[in-house]
Amino acid sequence: MEKRAFGRTGMEITPVGFGSWAIGGGGWAAAWGPQDDEEAVGAIRRALELGMNWIDTAAVYGLGHSEELVARALRGVPEADRPYVFTKCSLVWDEDREVHNVLKKDSVKRECEDSLRRLQVDAIDLYQIHWPNPDEDIEEGWEALVELRDEGKVRHIGVSNFDVGQMERVGRIAPVETLQPPYNLIDRGVEEEVLPYCRRNGIGVIVYSPMKSGLLTGKMTPERVRSLPDDDWRRDHPDFNEPRLSKNLRLVEKLREVGERHGRSPGEVAIAWTLRHPAVTAAIVGGRRPEQVDGIIGAAGFRLPEEEIREIEAAVPA
Repeated sequence: MEKRAFGRTGMEITPVGFGSWAIGGGGWAAAWGPQDDEEAVGAIRRALELGMNWIDTAAVYGLGHSEELVARALRGVPEADRPYVFTKCSLVWDEDREVHNVLKKDSVKRECEDSLRRLQVDAIDLYQIHWPNPDEDIEEGWEALVELRDEGKVRHIGVSNFDVGQMERVGRIAPVETLQPPYNLIDRGVEEEVLPYCRRNGIGVIVYSPMKSGLLTGKMTPERVRSLPDDDWRRDHPDFNEPRLSKNLRLVEKLREVGERHGRSPGEVAIAWTLRHPAVTAAIVGGRRPEQVDGIIGAAGFRLPEEEIREIEAAVPA
């Protein structure tokens, strides 16, 4: 699989990397319902077999469980074959499993120590602020990341879900190396300002939810939405319910039509659409089972012709 320069980090990463949000399991605020740990580990290992060389996780996914599964999947992998591991801070939970936004320096440093322990690594390849909340504390949180880098506990530092103004604020302390924003055919808010800013400033971009959390895979139907587990956050999201759902599924049929011309799935077309943007380094793709990874890996080397990009964009719901 080809590799791309990840901003100015010096890392070369594959166009798709494994996202571990969904494998964290149920019972927390942004859960995707119950998850079989063996299938989760198998999905990570399949991603590595197929050539992905990075994994994105976060402390809050499954309230620590996702990071533990990443460590379990990488156990025994030779050092030369180990992928980069990226994780995130700023979301902490209490004994009642309630999640809170915290960017105080002592909390961020404590989170890093906990992630190092769960991931079973000496240093984290990329440490990111997950959300810029509380906004008034982003400078303090960023200072903590800079200090962690200076201490050798993390190798590179980045942000997630920041806007241009927030990146400029923390950039006065130390340059932002990477950004992780949401980006897909339905969520295009970063196109106007954020992505151009990153391109001008050499900031590496890894986008999350390129398939809109499963909505653009070609596997989602109204019946499947109704059968989602009670603790799957998508059940109540407007894009998974009417009147948006029918419009979004019509877009999926266009993705299917375009994909059939190239032997690609709708999900692969959706991912390839995000990768066509010159500011985007790579896309985070989740998988809960090995066969799901097989269904999206083709996006890494797929390039959409300009005329089909226009055709797809004409089908995006207003």
